[in-house]
Parts: sequence; structure tokens; C-alpha cells
Amino acid sequence: MFKQIKTSKANKEVVSQLSRKLNLGKENVIARIALTYSLSKGRKMNLDSAKDAGGKEYSKSVLFGNYEHIYVGLICTNYNLYRTDKSLPKYIKMHIDDGLELLDNEIKKNPNFDGFDFLIDKIGSGLKSIS
Repeated sequence: MFKQIKTSKANKEVVSQLSRKLNLGKENVIARIALTYSLSKGRKMNLDSAKDAGGKEYSKSVLFGNYEHIYVGLICTNYNLYRTDKSLPKYIKMHIDDGLELLDNEIKKNPNFDGFDFLIDKIGSGLKSIS
């Protein structure tokens, strides 16, 4: 498996800014939200387009906490991978980077959003799509 994940160099500051702006907890919480937000868009990442790994570093335990099996399962399901696939960490990294960029762009478009507003907006959108 893997021991750590690093964001891109450009996203090192983005994760810090989003953590301060959204006030949802530590940077690993923002990284989790970014990962799942990216996955929710239904996009498939191309391994050849991975960005550098010069940014924020997360150990597996800090990034996922007690929910590693859930996050790994989401990636495995999305890409039809087994949990020991050697490309798994790259997909996780790519979705975190993608999600951080998506979140950053959304917050720039809605500068008055805080974390609560953002989450309520996304939950509401999700509920509308399934009703």
C-alpha cells in the first residue's frame, strides 16, 4: 500500500487558505472534502497528467483517520481497482489536487461563503439530484 500522499506544490498554499476560509477544521479535513468533491464530479483522471508532488504531505493515517477503507473504496470503485493496486496513491493524489482546485475556484466565485454555507449548498444540490 502507501504511507503518504503529497499535494502539488501549487496546492500547498491553496489547502491552507481553504482551511482558514472555510473554518471546517484542520487541513486534512479540507483534503478529505477535496477528494470526495472531485470524485462527486464523476471525472476519471489520467495517470499521465499527475502534477508534481512538492506540496502538503499527509500520512495515510492523518489523511484518512479511521475511514481509510471508505476513501480507498471510493477510489477503487471509481476506477475498478483492487485496494493493493500500485496506481491507487496516484489517483488519490490527483483527486485531492483536482478537488482543491475546484473548491478554490468555487470559493473565489462566492467569496462570502464559509464552510457551513458551502456544505449546505452541496448537500442541498445532492438532495435535489436524487429526488
